[in-house]
Amino acid sequence: MTLSRLAELSADLSASFVLIARDGSDSVELLTGEVVDVDLLADIPLTIDGSAREVFALVPYRQVRERGFVAQDDGAPLRCIVVDEHLALPTSALVDALPSAPVPLQDAGFDIADEEYAAIVERVIADEIGRGEGANFVIRRDFTARIDVDDRTAALTWFRALLSHERGAYWTFAVFTPGHIAVGASPEAHVVARGGVVTMNPISGTFRHPAGGSTRETLVEFLSSTKETEELFMVVDEELKMMSAVCSDGGRITGPHLKEMSRLTHTEYMLRGRSKLDPRDILRETMFAPTVTGSPMQNACAVIRRHEREPRGYYSGVAALFTPNAEGGHDLDAPILIRTVYVQDGGLRVPVGATLVRHSDPQGEVSETHGKAAGVLGAIGAIDRDRAAEARSDADAPAAEVALADDPTIATLLSSRNSRLADFWLNPQGEDVTGPFRGQTAVVVDAEDRFTTMLAHQLRHLGLEVTIAPWSEVTDAALDAADLVVAGPGPGDPRDTGTPRIARMRAIVARRADARQPLLAVCLSHQILSDRLGIALTPLDAPHQGLQKSVPVFGEDASIGFYNTFTARVAPGTTAVDGAEVSADAASGDVYALRGDRFASVQGHLESILSRDGIRTLERLVAHALS
Repeated sequence: MTLSRLAELSADLSASFVLIARDGSDSVELLTGEVVDVDLLADIPLTIDGSAREVFALVPYRQVRERGFVAQDDGAPLRCIVVDEHLALPTSALVDALPSAPVPLQDAGFDIADEEYAAIVERVIADEIGRGEGANFVIRRDFTARIDVDDRTAALTWFRALLSHERGAYWTFAVFTPGHIAVGASPEAHVVARGGVVTMNPISGTFRHPAGGSTRETLVEFLSSTKETEELFMVVDEELKMMSAVCSDGGRITGPHLKEMSRLTHTEYMLRGRSKLDPRDILRETMFAPTVTGSPMQNACAVIRRHEREPRGYYSGVAALFTPNAEGGHDLDAPILIRTVYVQDGGLRVPVGATLVRHSDPQGEVSETHGKAAGVLGAIGAIDRDRAAEARSDADAPAAEVALADDPTIATLLSSRNSRLADFWLNPQGEDVTGPFRGQTAVVVDAEDRFTTMLAHQLRHLGLEVTIAPWSEVTDAALDAADLVVAGPGPGDPRDTGTPRIARMRAIVARRADARQPLLAVCLSHQILSDRLGIALTPLDAPHQGLQKSVPVFGEDASIGFYNTFTARVAPGTTAVDGAEVSADAASGDVYALRGDRFASVQGHLESILSRDGIRTLERLVAHALS
């Protein structure tokens, strides 16, 4: 009955339906219903005529505009299917019933030539990362081709290939709606909300299995890479910003884990916290994964807008399933839309992106996009194994007989990563506030880096009543009324007084300092305060993005995470300037912290998972400012 129902739907070009195979399940879910396109996440129709409804939604990248971020508007709809039927199909029977004839590709290639893409990479490294706009950015291009078979037959063929050969995907899926068909195998549960518990699953680091499959030796080499480890830490920091915005307990880290798939192995963490928000609000506050955008998120969107030639469509958005629960609300399950093929009017499109960091090699990033595209095409059977290997893909390799995550050497190597991280984020924090600054208020000024959400959570843990205010909205009256103002971090050159954001942050720091009202300045604002005190500002020779250092902070050495491209610098050996004590590097003179009459500042991010001594140092600096 259910297989015949699928046949009916496949033959009806006006019918809309979704196929979902979840990791570990021996069945495929079939969802059918009416298509409803809406403008905003808040408009997703979870209730119709007083009845709770299950809704599947394709959320395009352009919805980041709901958070005030920029994006090219291609008109990709926020497409909902209000579910009427939710059936289970046995996977083995479905595989036998789906079409299997190969789908040849014609006119295949990238929409941006290799040389042009390499030039874009060079510009992003020099013009964006080089001037402090962020730690990393994901710039994509599309592999395109034409096909001769009808769109639905092609998508069902590729879905069958994924069911037969892919393993470890969080969701393997196919979505059929008029004008928009997508099929893929996403490894990453971007955000899930069930029973008041929110989880996020940041994945970073990709180990492509060599011929013959992965081994302990080859995996140990990958896991020992400092670059891969630090990239994962940066992604966790970025997603903790989102967790701290939606979870009352800020979020807790578990892991790291290995995610072993047919052709790839990834490293991942799980983030968990509790939230009472509507699932649509949770989804809005977590748009979208830094693994496919960059960090900080707001600036990443601006960089993408400047350097990507075409709108993203659904790439890096999410597929979201809202399911009614026993409490009268809805659970949310939203994997990220990557490793996905889009089919429309006889054309195929596979968007792939490379994560660009300071050390990126343009030709290496070109090869990375070739490998990712070939990996998707190889997984769906659109190109053969030899062609995928030539493209440096993650083509089929025999799966290991024993999960390498169970190997004691691998397990020890993974767990050792946490020795570098802050206990504050690894352990439950609770919601009872008994901190030393209870009863006092703080305004945290967001200079377009959502590290402020993590910083605010730590300040609440210390007892403060905290409000976060964007730099463009905070009023002088709100600043004057607060017991403590925390001038926050943000991207950009602190010397660029012509930028409205930098000018406003300078005015905020000056207002508090002139009034001798308690002020804590962080990162960008620390640099602004330093400049006010006559300390020179200069670009670092090598940006400190996701760098962990042990530095002196007024008589104590502290392990702190840094995300800065510029630094305040004094002559080595300087311990004071007019109006402030200075803690600086003995050799370079780089200023790590300042304190004076009713103010303190710090260059590093005490809220970062890399700041093992972050909460202790934050308490010390706040105590000084409030004293």
